[in-house]
Amino acid sequence: MFLLQLSSCTPPLRALPSFCWTRSRSNAASSHLPYFLPTPPHPWPPPPISRHGLPPRPVLGFRTAPPVSISAAFLLGGSCSSFHTSAGSMEFPGRDPPRKRIRTEEQRRGSGPPPRGPAGGRNQESSRDQCAGLDLRGSRTPPPKAYPSAGGLVGGQRSGVGPAGPWRHRGMMGGSDWVIPSQPKSSSSSSPVLQRYWESCSSEPPPLGGSTAFHFTVMSYNILSQQLLEDNAFLYRHCPPAVLSWDHRLPNLLSEIQHLHPDVLCLQEVQEDHYDNQIKAALQALGYRCEYKKRTGQKPDGCAVAFKASRFHLLSSNPVEFFRAGDPLLDRDNVGLVVLLQPADGRSGSPPICVANTHLLYNPKRGDIKLTQLAILLAEVQRLSRLPDGSACPVLLCGDLNSAPWSPLYTFLTRGCLEYQGMQIGMVSGQEPSPRGQRLLPLPLWPPTLGISHRCRYEAASSEAICDLAVEDPGGGSVPESGLKRVRTGTRDRLGGSRIEHGLKLRSSYRHLQPDGRPEITTFHSRTALTVDYILYSPVFTDATPPRPSGRGLQLMGRLSLVGQEELEEVNGLPNQYLSSDHLPLLARFRLLH
Repeated sequence: MFLLQLSSCTPPLRALPSFCWTRSRSNAASSHLPYFLPTPPHPWPPPPISRHGLPPRPVLGFRTAPPVSISAAFLLGGSCSSFHTSAGSMEFPGRDPPRKRIRTEEQRRGSGPPPRGPAGGRNQESSRDQCAGLDLRGSRTPPPKAYPSAGGLVGGQRSGVGPAGPWRHRGMMGGSDWVIPSQPKSSSSSSPVLQRYWESCSSEPPPLGGSTAFHFTVMSYNILSQQLLEDNAFLYRHCPPAVLSWDHRLPNLLSEIQHLHPDVLCLQEVQEDHYDNQIKAALQALGYRCEYKKRTGQKPDGCAVAFKASRFHLLSSNPVEFFRAGDPLLDRDNVGLVVLLQPADGRSGSPPICVANTHLLYNPKRGDIKLTQLAILLAEVQRLSRLPDGSACPVLLCGDLNSAPWSPLYTFLTRGCLEYQGMQIGMVSGQEPSPRGQRLLPLPLWPPTLGISHRCRYEAASSEAICDLAVEDPGGGSVPESGLKRVRTGTRDRLGGSRIEHGLKLRSSYRHLQPDGRPEITTFHSRTALTVDYILYSPVFTDATPPRPSGRGLQLMGRLSLVGQEELEEVNGLPNQYLSSDHLPLLARFRLLH
């Protein structure tokens, strides 16, 4: 019943012009307009995806799905109130990136729109999410002055968008012609579109026993909760009001998912009422099975994991809450969701895949909370990924980690350990280039009552190893007590002193640098441009030279390229007419080896 054809009386499901693509600027008739106003529409429709195998070096090189058309009336479930704000400049020199806030019900019932100006978004919120002393006088976080070389990171080969530049083909997923998206009712011009490429990662050697390989794609996407958008209007003053309404954004978001049709989909900032009434049914109509975990407290959104029912079977679904009543270190409502998926490839012996999705705390000044939330998530991942024979299944960790590449938190994930003694609490996430606070991370980082060791394992799971260190006194206790030195053991030793670690071997699917050395960007609005979204995976190849297989794991085959800050400025930032979140979707293709 959900597979309803579009009719002339309902607005069409928007195709994905963000993958058309051209960077054409406005024509002469609109060249006098400011850069943030929409520019004329491109004359060509979006491109198709071939249904017949994988062409050499494709732009979107993965399997296609049967055509599915979803009625816009079904998606929207009736009328949706539009949100209006004024268009304005995206430049605010010297400001720090703000955090998203949630207005109280009393403020929502108040008359009039949120106040405008630099302080217009300073809405009060619950004490759990207050950002202590956050200065809103800053603007977009400047990129670091120096970046590590990309030479030692995962390599990729950039391929073009067709033989002659922009795609001009017709048809989508083997169906009818592409539909030109509805134009927002703003001006006579429309926004330019963003150009992204499919990068083939071919630096790793071909696997042994390729016949046992299982290919699949993974997408991570923060889709921007509508309530958070409206509560933080000051972040989106550069956007035309029409592109911020939910009835415009929802078809765009679903069209992106349908166009990319990932096998595994990890979503963040999924508003609960929109999930229950619209998103879940639409994803089910596209062949997905969905799992959802709402944030605790009164927060409106949560995390969702969806997977193609034809490609995976669900073994277990495990929601993770980071809130602990009475603990000031864990008084925030962020959550995670960990699922164990069995590939439906018809082969015996295929290992399951552990997929974790999370959205960590934003506050740049609370690195202690971020690391503790991450430790809770990793403890659950390590528990679920352990197989009966003692080995570990491949792991995917996706989500909005609110941390920059090469930050201490990122280093902890990718290297497996972190020495944090003497580290400033504001340095952990790398969101602020030079944190002002001098407060240091505490020793130990989290209290023993959390029940998690410094190895990010549940204490019950690590107690056996701790007990194996005990030995019997061969002297029968003949050493006089006066000759012994009293040493306090337990809490600090058990929590690793100033070191935390985990047993997962994780690598990022992205290089985080453009070929010209500029940083890649995954989120962009009026006050920040940064990479905070990730798809981390368990590599099947070691870091040795040359790389060699390490057993079961994942081989990165390709990814959808990211762009830099300049490219996003050319399309008027995020969200815009075609891209309806302030984050870009990440997409990677893997081969499962065992």
